[in-house]
Amino acid sequence: MHTTIGWVHRAHQHAGNRRADIPMWLSTVGIMLACALGLVVPWAAVAQQPAKVPRIGVLMPALNPERTQNLEAFRHSLRDFGWVEGQNLAMEYRFAEHGLEQFSALAADLIRLKVDVLVVGGAAVRAAKEATSTIPIVMVSGGGALEAGLIDSLAKPGGNITGTVSVQAELMARRLEILKEALPGVSRLAVLVTPRQRGGAALQETQRAAQAMGMALHVQEVRSPDEFPGAYAAMQQAGAEALLVFADSVLLERHVPDITALALGHRLPVMYSHRMYVDAGGLMYYGTNVREFYRRTAYYVDRILKGTAPANLPVETPWKFELVINLKTAKALGLTIPPTLLFQADEVIK
Repeated sequence: MHTTIGWVHRAHQHAGNRRADIPMWLSTVGIMLACALGLVVPWAAVAQQPAKVPRIGVLMPALNPERTQNLEAFRHSLRDFGWVEGQNLAMEYRFAEHGLEQFSALAADLIRLKVDVLVVGGAAVRAAKEATSTIPIVMVSGGGALEAGLIDSLAKPGGNITGTVSVQAELMARRLEILKEALPGVSRLAVLVTPRQRGGAALQETQRAAQAMGMALHVQEVRSPDEFPGAYAAMQQAGAEALLVFADSVLLERHVPDITALALGHRLPVMYSHRMYVDAGGLMYYGTNVREFYRRTAYYVDRILKGTAPANLPVETPWKFELVINLKTAKALGLTIPPTLLFQADEVIK
C-alpha cells in the first residue's frame, strides 16, 4: 500500500504548480482508490495460491507381484473417492527389501516428509507406531495389533491407528480341514515357520487343530533361503505327507518360486497362506482376500483426509475368504481333488 501511495505522491510533484488546480475531491478519490488496490492485490495473490496437496506415505514389506497388484487396487479405490495420485494426491512409497530392521528407518524417513497419513503393511505397524503418535496410521492386514497393545480395541482403537487386521491364527483349523478333505488319508503334517513364528498364536492354533484331528505335527524352522533344501529333506524324512506354509513377509514371501518348486520336487501337497504361491505353482491357498483389504484402505484414507480422527474409525476384520486350487499341480503330484472340494473353490487353475 505504501508503494502505491508513493506513486500518487510523485505524480502530484510532477504536475508542479498545477497541483492547486486539482480539485480536492479528485485527489482524495485517487488516494482512496490506490489504498483499495493496495489491499485487493495481496488478497488476490493469496487466493491464487494452489491448495495443499495431501501426501500419503506407504510403508510395506518387500515388493512382490501380489503386493504390486494390491497397491494398484488401493490406488484404483482412491480414485473412486476422488483422490488421484499426481493430481490432488501425492504418494511416497517405501519398501523393506532387506528385512524387518529397515522399517524404523523407513518410517522415520516418511515422517520427515511430513506425510498426512501413513498406510502400513502388517509387519510395519509397530515401527510406524513407535515413530509417531500424531500422524494417522492406517493398517493393511495388521495381524496381532490388538494382542500387541497397538490399539485399545477393534471398535474403539484409540490413538492414531486404525484400518484392517488379519486373522491368521483363526484360519489354521479351517486350512487343516481343507487339507484333510483333499487328502483323506493324511496323518502326518509338517509346518514351515520362521523363528519369529515359533511362539505365535498361529502355531499354537495349528498344533491344537492337528491334535483334534488326530494328525501328528512336525514343525520345521528356517532362518535363511540356504536352509530351504535341507528343510524339505528333513520334513520328508520325518514322514510328512502334507505341508502347511505360514504367512511371512520377511523371508518366505521373498522366495515363493523356490518354495513351490521344492514342494513339487519332494512331492509334498501344500496349503499356503497367500495367493501368490498358487499362482507360482503351489497346490492350494485358503485365506483372507487381501486385495479387498487394500481396497478398503482407501475408505480409511478418504475419511481421515476429510477430518475424521483414526480413533473414531473402528478396525475391521476379514469379511471375505477365498479358496484357490491349482489343478495342474494336483495332476503333477498324482492327486485327485474331490469334486465336493472343487465346488467350494472360488477359483480353480487348470
